[in-house]
Amino acid sequence: MAGSFQIHGRSVGDGSPAYIIAEMSGNHAGSIERALELIHAAKEAGADCIKIQTYTPDTMTIDCRNQYFQIEKGTWEGDNLYSLYQKAYTPWEWQEELRDEAAKVGIDFLSTPFDKTSVDFLEGLGVGFYKIASFELVDIPLLEYIASKNKPIIMSTAMGTLEEINEAVAAIYNTGNRQLALMKCSSAYPAKSEEMNLCTIRDLKARFDIPVGLSDHSMGSFSAATAVALGANIIEKHFCISRAVKNPDSGFSMEPEEFREMVCQVREVEKAMGKVYYGVTEQEESNAVFRRSLFVVKDIEAGGVFTPDNIRSIRPAYGLKPKYYKEVLGKTAKRELKRGTPLTFDDIEGMEARGS
Repeated sequence: MAGSFQIHGRSVGDGSPAYIIAEMSGNHAGSIERALELIHAAKEAGADCIKIQTYTPDTMTIDCRNQYFQIEKGTWEGDNLYSLYQKAYTPWEWQEELRDEAAKVGIDFLSTPFDKTSVDFLEGLGVGFYKIASFELVDIPLLEYIASKNKPIIMSTAMGTLEEINEAVAAIYNTGNRQLALMKCSSAYPAKSEEMNLCTIRDLKARFDIPVGLSDHSMGSFSAATAVALGANIIEKHFCISRAVKNPDSGFSMEPEEFREMVCQVREVEKAMGKVYYGVTEQEESNAVFRRSLFVVKDIEAGGVFTPDNIRSIRPAYGLKPKYYKEVLGKTAKRELKRGTPLTFDDIEGMEARGS
């Protein structure tokens, strides 16, 4: 069983409900009022946490228009990196108010830093834990700096080779920080089902013995619910008020009712997964009587011989278990038995009562 760690007093790991993160990202579309609305909507939709991102265009890249900085494929095809981050970033002057609003409504507040200055800024806000994006998995100095704050870390692994993931985990562990969860992720927007490779969740848990989750960029809730069935401890999903509010993230984000439905599905999956159990459940007790058992199907006189003609394995289950059928054949009845009588050990000469 994978280990666990605490986020604001809540255990994240096996044996605990999946921790569900609503990723705001650029879905505020430049409006702090919409960002505040998203916090309330995320809480109402069942999220445990609202997540933002802490960067500026200048901390992410440089304002350069040559071919290296142009996006040639995918959701943001034709855009320039600097201009994309200008449209998507969450102004730092908002973030204290967003943190306070999250505390007011009772939802955890999380951010992804992208460089040392953003880590320092978030430390000033007193954040309780950090998210590391897939693209920063290979930035070992940044990982070490985040880990040095000795707070829980949730790290996405999209595009990472096993060697790169091992290096990133080692970099964090080498600081003495062992509070780590890994996220299976596909850094495509939206991600295709055939490229999700959700079985990797089990492999990551087996290899690292820590909580593992899914940062889900696919459409709908199928992948999230499936991930939980595979053992995911954390689910992260992009969240918007409406996809009609266009911004760099809206096209692959969930609206509140969709997010609420996903949360419901995740919680139902958790109930259905349950525990290892064999036998009759409480709900099945009333139906257990309809299993098969041995019954008299023709009248038998006292001393009469039990044969395939006068006893059968039929429903309901008031008689002996069918496993005794061959043993009963050829034995004699201790008393007269009428058709429709459930057969018991007390009815049979030479058969002692015994356990099931």
